[in-house]
Amino acid sequence: MSAPTTQRTTVTEREARQVAEAAREQDWHKPSFAKELFLGRFRLDLIHPHPLPDAESVRRGEEFLAKLRAFCESAVDSARIEREARIPDEVITGLKELGALGMKIDLKYGGLGLTQLYYNKALALAGSASPAIGALLSAHQSIGVPQPLKMFGTQEQKDAFLPRCARTDISAFLLTEPDVGSDPARLATTAVPDGDHYVLDGVKLWTTNGVVADLLVVMARVPKSEGHKGGITAFVVEATAEGITVENRNAFMGLRGIENGVTRFHQVRVPAANRIGPEGAGLKIALTTLNTGRLSLPAMCAGAGKWCLKIAREWAAEREQWGKPVALHEAVGSKISFIAATTFALEAVLDLSSQMADEDRNDIRIEAALAKLYGSEMAWLMADELVQIRGGRGYETAESLKARGERAVPAEQMLRDLRINRIFEGSTEIMHLLIAREAVDAHLSVAGDLIDPDKTLSDKAKAGANAGVFYAKWLPKLVAGPGQLPSSYGEFKREVDLSGHLRYVERHARKLARSTFYAMSRWQGRMETKQGFLGRIVDIGAELFAMSAACVRAERLRAEGGHGREAYQLADAFCRQSRIRVEELFGRLWANTDDIDGKVVKGVLGGAYTWLEEGVIDPSGDGPWIADATPGPSARPNERRPFGA
Repeated sequence: MSAPTTQRTTVTEREARQVAEAAREQDWHKPSFAKELFLGRFRLDLIHPHPLPDAESVRRGEEFLAKLRAFCESAVDSARIEREARIPDEVITGLKELGALGMKIDLKYGGLGLTQLYYNKALALAGSASPAIGALLSAHQSIGVPQPLKMFGTQEQKDAFLPRCARTDISAFLLTEPDVGSDPARLATTAVPDGDHYVLDGVKLWTTNGVVADLLVVMARVPKSEGHKGGITAFVVEATAEGITVENRNAFMGLRGIENGVTRFHQVRVPAANRIGPEGAGLKIALTTLNTGRLSLPAMCAGAGKWCLKIAREWAAEREQWGKPVALHEAVGSKISFIAATTFALEAVLDLSSQMADEDRNDIRIEAALAKLYGSEMAWLMADELVQIRGGRGYETAESLKARGERAVPAEQMLRDLRINRIFEGSTEIMHLLIAREAVDAHLSVAGDLIDPDKTLSDKAKAGANAGVFYAKWLPKLVAGPGQLPSSYGEFKREVDLSGHLRYVERHARKLARSTFYAMSRWQGRMETKQGFLGRIVDIGAELFAMSAACVRAERLRAEGGHGREAYQLADAFCRQSRIRVEELFGRLWANTDDIDGKVVKGVLGGAYTWLEEGVIDPSGDGPWIADATPGPSARPNERRPFGA
């Protein structure tokens, strides 16, 4: 008999949505290419000509990349990390000496001061040497202590912690709990004010870098009391503080060298001076940090695509079947074309989003989220295709291949390592909802009160008037546009013609906006429950964004004289492949199995199909589905293992 699970915090769906809504950035102070795309406005001027880095950032970035490459090639043994499930201490020491912990930290704090563009290039390079190293560096800088302090910390906090993070100290980010994932309204870890300190109690799960970290960013709920606003709040916590126990070092199907654990806080005293921002701002700090922090994950996905392409090219030229290389058989060739074209597009999306983040002229919250969503899904598909191209050798481990005298190609490891990216930093399903919320923000800002059950009749009347004005101007613009003119985007018409793809994007951006408006009119307040529809809307937007980025990148490379002809070919191939996916997604907006799926789910949960489960044995062990996270002292040994200790 299974042990009882921890008593859970009860939060209604509406309360959970209100917490999430309060945490998101409410306003749009800068233009957003992706937001405009979802509104049916193809603002090519926001991304073309392609933004470029300045000469000094390029010099410093390239200089560091050369050092990082030399270090990874000489000091990183990926097979050893996979075999031992740990990054050797000497590798971490070398990365620290190289300055890799401070890639995004300003020079005045001892960091390298790299741009987002070059930080991502460095992560792609390090992640290709070992995905575990990429994960460690990313978690430390993208969501760990440096980024939230850079954006929200006081000068005293920056002076105290950033020099440590730049050279010596590894940081981690602790939000998730055993029974709390992407629903922070139920956050159970508390931070109770006590004089000039807060006292932390609770349990955090999946703390990447948590096993080895020196500094932690912890999200905890401050109770509302006299003089305290309360709410979810962020703190910098010393990992060596009394009362902190790493109770388990978690192991996964991939990323076997990752230092991820379960961390318990029992009566941990944290100085009030270590609070980041005001009380109640923690979730907003976390989400804002992730706006650019999410770009680290697609960076490693793009790097994975490059490696998949290299192995596919080399193997498919070497392996022969029926008198010719397997690459020349259409069934295999189509997979190689998909990998090549998609890798080109992923790098285009990544570089464009990164450079826009560096320039800070545009609001890139949707672009970064789309890059994460699209990169994680497409990288997984590319790795799966590589395994298929390699056949039995793709399923065989690199160690086994080496033992019998063949090249140790870790294709199956790549598949395992990439799988987590569809879950990390917001699962695909959560990303669909997050992006969809931002995509319909303009509609909700003018018509949201019409479908809000808590609004008064006068509020609804006012909203109706505002909506009438907005839609009277907006809807007519969705009827026709430059995408219907054969001469539009003529600057993209070269030996290979990309102008037709941009006209396609413009037309289908308007179609996407019309489809969204129709759905809102049809379902109104129930729109938020139509997650299948919203997911397809977002996926269409992701494809249109990727097509745009691919075309703009191809033209940039042509103008610079760097592989322009080949870039146009790759962009053309990608856009043709993408258009097929877009057409399928549009068809599935209205012809799908969402309703019957819902009925089947209710039947499954109600036990109507338990007979279908008969005839097998469940090898799962005993125990609760969710571990006990009741606050209190730890009864387990501390698994914390700082590097070099």
